[in-house]
Amino acid sequence: MRRLLYLLPVALFAVLIAYFALTLRPGRDPSALPSALIDKPAPDFDLAGLAGAQGLSRAALGGHPAIVNFFASWCVPCRAEHPLLMRLAEQEHVPLFGIAYKDKPDEAARFLAQLGDPYRRVGLDQNGRVGIDFGVYGVPETYLIDSAGHIRYRHVGPLDRDSIERELLPRLKEVGG
Repeated sequence: MRRLLYLLPVALFAVLIAYFALTLRPGRDPSALPSALIDKPAPDFDLAGLAGAQGLSRAALGGHPAIVNFFASWCVPCRAEHPLLMRLAEQEHVPLFGIAYKDKPDEAARFLAQLGDPYRRVGLDQNGRVGIDFGVYGVPETYLIDSAGHIRYRHVGPLDRDSIERELLPRLKEVGG
C-alpha cells in the first residue's frame, strides 16, 4: 500500500505529460477558437443603420459571398486592423459589412469618419445580441459568409496580412468570391 502512495505522484505526472503532449502538439494553433457555426447558416438579424443610413440584415448578405466584421470604436485592435480592411475593400471585389458591437452610434460614426469607411453597410449591435448569436468572443472578429448564407470561416482577433493572405482570401476563392 505504501508503494502505491509513492507511485501516485509519478502517475499524476505521466497524465500531465500526456495531456500537454496532446494539446501542444505541432501544427495545432492554441489561439484558434473553434466555432460551432462553421458550415451552418449565419444567424438571422436585422440591425439599424449608422447615422440614419440603411441598416444591415442577414438578407442583405445573401446571393454572394460577403465578409462581416464586428468592430467597435473603443477597440484598440480594431484600429490596428482597419487599414487592412480599407485595402481589402478596395482591392477585393467582395462586399465587406460592419457590425458596430456594443458601441455608441456617434462614436462608431466618428471612428469611421476618422479612419475611413470600408463597409458597404454598418449595423448597430448596441446590446450585443447579434454578437452573441454569431458566437463573438470579443472584437474584432471577422466572418466569411458564402452565397448561400453559410458561415465558412471565422477569424478571432485583428486581421493581419498573413491571416488575410493565408486564410481569408483562399477561403474566399473557394466560395466563389
